[in-house]
Amino acid sequence: MADASEKSLNFIEQIIEDDLAVGKNNGRVLTRFPPEPNGYLHIGHAKSICLNFGVAQKYGGKTNLRFDDTNPVTEETEYVESIKADVKWLGFDWAEELYASDYFDHLYEFAKKLINKGLAYVDDSTSEEMAAMKGTPTLPGMNSSCRSRSIEENADLFERMKNGEFAEGTQVLRAKIDMASTNMLMRDPVIYRIKFATHHRTADKWCIYPMYDFAHGQSDSIENITHSICTLEFIPHRELYDWCIGNLEIFPSKQYEFARLNLSYAIMSKRKLLQLVNDKHVTGWDDPRMPTISGMRRRGYTPEAIRDFCERIGVAKRDNLIDVSLLEFCVREHLNKIATRVMAVIDPLKVIITNYPKGKVEELTTENNPEDHDSGTRTMPFSREILIEKDDFMENPSKKYFRLAPGLMVRLKSAYIVRCDEVIKDAAGEIIELHCSYIENSKSGHDTSGIAVKGTIHWVSAAQAIEAEIRLYDRLFKVEDPSREDGDFKDYINQDSLQTITAFVEPSLANASLSIHYQFLRKGYYYLDRDTTTEKLIFNRTVGLRDTWAKEAGK
Repeated sequence: MADASEKSLNFIEQIIEDDLAVGKNNGRVLTRFPPEPNGYLHIGHAKSICLNFGVAQKYGGKTNLRFDDTNPVTEETEYVESIKADVKWLGFDWAEELYASDYFDHLYEFAKKLINKGLAYVDDSTSEEMAAMKGTPTLPGMNSSCRSRSIEENADLFERMKNGEFAEGTQVLRAKIDMASTNMLMRDPVIYRIKFATHHRTADKWCIYPMYDFAHGQSDSIENITHSICTLEFIPHRELYDWCIGNLEIFPSKQYEFARLNLSYAIMSKRKLLQLVNDKHVTGWDDPRMPTISGMRRRGYTPEAIRDFCERIGVAKRDNLIDVSLLEFCVREHLNKIATRVMAVIDPLKVIITNYPKGKVEELTTENNPEDHDSGTRTMPFSREILIEKDDFMENPSKKYFRLAPGLMVRLKSAYIVRCDEVIKDAAGEIIELHCSYIENSKSGHDTSGIAVKGTIHWVSAAQAIEAEIRLYDRLFKVEDPSREDGDFKDYINQDSLQTITAFVEPSLANASLSIHYQFLRKGYYYLDRDTTTEKLIFNRTVGLRDTWAKEAGK
């Protein structure tokens, strides 16, 4: 009897287990991740990566990374390199790095085979004429006059297309299937078109390029892919996938579809993400507000958190909108375990400890991460003048206020208990400074004062603190699903999605690195930005300590 705690199989895993049980594909599992190199990967692709690589790993199989580079107009080597970096960062490696362009010769021969079987023809109708003949979901289409061309004429015309004798848009190769099919994609789909464009890998060898629907299944078949996992929008394409493989009599790869990931307050269209980049609404594909994997990496998300998120949302057969708060929860969960705790004051108020010796600097010990007993400790300087957060002081406190107030005591984290004795104001009545006294025998770890306080606050020594730029990121869009709103999706951009402020951080952060994630005590999780220089520290807020968005949105 199965353990009740054992996680149930998703439907893709069940298909694979059923195939393995009957010895299908000789017990092999080979999947592929087939990105188009026309943009950077986003969180939706992360789900596909985790699924394709994950199921292959689970069942002792392999995964190919195959770039679908069939449109030279939109593809760039930059995108290829970014995709490879993202897959590796997520923790996966591929069996083979392949390209649809590797198969251009094969695909050309496959096209000729369909022509010779009377299953493909060259059409010189205009795109407008072809659209008019396509019909509607309730009305059958009409046959093109080119459909009756002989095999010999089609073979000659296709060869001349390859040789560059025709202008772009004047000739296409279409599969000859059924213009009355209830599946509109089976109404003699275009499988080859002319494009005079330099390809990022094949240069100018070709001026005809296969359509995705033709390249996809045949590339799977060439590689002997056993389980070709796609998103739901490819369900109507499966019939053509199977038709091509069946009529070409090649290895019968099978396509299976799952629900794509749609994330709230984000856009999942690479075309629209490119608009955001080109129109300068963001600083680039890796802007930390973008849902791209590179943007999330720059913001300080971890691959473990993203994999956990993808595992939690599961593999479904129906599209739905996933709340970004779940992703942020996963990020917090992981960062809480690994982040180094440091002190940073974002909105400073100066405190002078009047009974602490002038000029004295004391090194106090503090833990790096109470969640990780192996993380060790560090020291930080303590002196007569320190900075605390303005909101850690209240001149007229409420009854249950346990931070600093006139006559009240509070513990400075890893330091001493202090009492506020005097509030200094400027001519306008604004508080500019506090005068406090410390309890000498109350040092953390060595406290013999017998004084119990309920509040602990963070601080930095004013003289040794380092100034840093803090980038506070929020949702990029003001509405939950901008793709479903009326008008231009860019009208719903949150103009307050980035705020830049100055903070004062403890001196240990002079050695901050991209290998370390930080929790600014009581403030949130932060990550060093790549724009940091030797003269200027820059930190991105990865995520707050708790989800405040839902509370604010409900107001």
